[in-house]
Amino acid sequence: MALLAQDSAVPSALVALMVLRAPAWACLLCFTSYKERMRICQIFIGVQSRELQKCEEAFAAAFEGLLDTEINYDERSHLHDAFTQMTHSLQEMATARGSFKVAFPNAAEKMRKVIAQLKEVQACIPPCGLQEVARRFRCRGCYSTVCDLPLDCPVQDLTVTRGNEAKFSCTVNFELPKEEITYSWKFAGGGVRTQDVSYFQDLPWARGYLARIRPVQPAHRGTFSCVIVHDQIPLARLYFFLNVTGAPPRGETELQVSFREVLRWAPREADLIKPWRPSLGELLAKPEALTLSNQCLLAAVVALASAGTTLMVWMFFRWYFQGS
Repeated sequence: MALLAQDSAVPSALVALMVLRAPAWACLLCFTSYKERMRICQIFIGVQSRELQKCEEAFAAAFEGLLDTEINYDERSHLHDAFTQMTHSLQEMATARGSFKVAFPNAAEKMRKVIAQLKEVQACIPPCGLQEVARRFRCRGCYSTVCDLPLDCPVQDLTVTRGNEAKFSCTVNFELPKEEITYSWKFAGGGVRTQDVSYFQDLPWARGYLARIRPVQPAHRGTFSCVIVHDQIPLARLYFFLNVTGAPPRGETELQVSFREVLRWAPREADLIKPWRPSLGELLAKPEALTLSNQCLLAAVVALASAGTTLMVWMFFRWYFQGS
């Protein structure tokens, strides 16, 4: 019974060793199980061998060089497959009565070469945003992480003369997912320059990544905000402070200005920022602006012009031959 108790204590001791030495196992711990590693050592030196602990320690030591390994998050499945193949190879070597002192370092070296061939981790692009394309997997701790950057981007200043057009582009300098992207716009009036969300009110009339105000009026002075959302998860919040300059139109007195400001002290949402409706020139300059409605409109115009031209040519030939 004492011998049985002693033998049963060996796996428990190895489990405790595995927990205490977890950081040293690095990628090996992330992509293989304790049962798989124990099985390999048992095949190498026997189930009842007193050298199991040394085998475990040799296994850990061989892979210590992969402690701080980071890989592209999308490459996790490839690395997992590589470790699965490695465990099968080690089992075959153990069955062939090979030495674990040679097999473990060789296996670790092969895994280093596999990791070197994986797609590189994309660098984080400052200054802001949740950048899923730069997500990486860290073997130290077996977890994934994204860039440690704030969601709020710095405020961009825009100065526009009264009566002109102000245009805002809700774009970031990192790659966005290709689907399920939405944009929502907000406005903090009263000339305030802020990133405090409590100051902002929704602008439901504004949609898409481009928005404009035309003509700009003093009531538009303030901070506009655009939130980029993917699958209900905010990716970035952009801010634009609009400063309106220029004197009032000729013939407008100070009393008229004050009276007009009182009448519209709470400007309507539709008067602040409008959806971007590009001209033909803007459509040609920005192909991504060709929405479905714009494409239908262009097709209707082309069809109408073609029908009109055909009718005129037919009438001309009819008149010409009747005259002859």
